[in-house]
Formats: sequence, structure tokens, C-alpha cells
Amino acid sequence: MSDAVDTVRNAWSRERPDVDNWPVGVVGRTQRLARVLEDELQSFFRQFGLDTGEVDVLFTLRRSGAPYGLMPTQLVKTLMVTSGAVTKRINRLEARKFVERIPDTLDRRIVQVRLTKQGLAMVDRIFAPHIANEARLLEGLDRDKLDQLADLLRTLLQSLGDTPRR
Repeated sequence: MSDAVDTVRNAWSRERPDVDNWPVGVVGRTQRLARVLEDELQSFFRQFGLDTGEVDVLFTLRRSGAPYGLMPTQLVKTLMVTSGAVTKRINRLEARKFVERIPDTLDRRIVQVRLTKQGLAMVDRIFAPHIANEARLLEGLDRDKLDQLADLLRTLLQSLGDTPRR
């Protein structure tokens, strides 16, 4: 059974038989998979009036532990997006009363972004269904193969310099 990436590889093999295009099989499928998964997750979160960027902020704050707050610079490092992107997400979530900015008692220029009660309730409401949705998206492979895939992807990411951010 072939897919769109096979079609691309076959076309390149015809046009440039002198180049072994095997990497397209991995990179092309990884890129396509990322787009499909992003679309599916975006569709899921839209049911709750959120987008994936906003959910990233909410989930990151929730897993930080009580009192569920982080400095904006910590969010930037964890989410691997620009400070401008984080600011926009925080502004949208603050307008919806899901997060609040808590000024530092000693230096009011320093703030912590913290989940509100409404934000915590939203995260706790959508987290289990979100995990169930992710499981649904992975139904094409059995658990052993998925565990192998997770290990292989971790190894590949590490080889490319991806390390945990704190």
C-alpha cells in the first residue's frame, strides 16, 4: 500500500535516479503526520473555544504544580515559542479569565502567570478527553509498536539536540 510520500519519492527517483531519496520517507511522513495531528488537535480544542497554543499554556501551568504559576520567561522556554507568541496567548487567556498576572511583591515589573479557578477547572475538564482523543489518533498501531515509535522518536530528537527545558 502506498501513500502520498511514496508518490513524491517515486517522482524524484524518476527525475533524479542518481540521488537516493530514502530520507524523504521519514522526514516527509513526519512532516505530514505533524500537520495531520495538529489539525486533529486544533479541531478537538475548538470544541472548548480554545486553540492548541492556548492549551499549551494552560497545560504547562497545570503540570507545574500548585499554585500553577510560572514566569513568562519559563513559559517561553517550555513552549519553545517567541516571547511575543506567549504574550498573545496570555492576553487571550487573561481576557477569558483562565489566567491572571500576579505581580511580585518586591518588584512589580516581575509577574507570574497563574491559572485562575476557571482556568484550573477548564484544564481538568479537558485533559482526560484530550488524552482519549490522542489515543484515538494512534489506533492505527498496537501499543508495542507505539512504544517502539516513541523510543525511536526520542532518540532521533536527542540526536538533533532536543533536550528537556526547565
